Amino acid sequence: ELHHLLKLTGICDSGGMGKAIVASGAVTVDGAVELRKTCKIRAGQVVRIGDQAIRVLAA
Repeated sequence: ELHHLLKLTGICDSGGMGKAIVASGAVTVDGAVELRKTCKIRAGQVVRIGDQAIRVLAA
């Protein structure tokens, strides 16, 4: 889920903070603003917040 990804990558300190960041409209997934905190993120997608980009890879 998107807010968990933000926490796991160290962009935010908690899941709650991750939810707030997503709700503020500051996060894009593949170039589109994503407001769903529990959006499923899949391999190949690129999540951006500010000048940071996270490319999700398959395990």
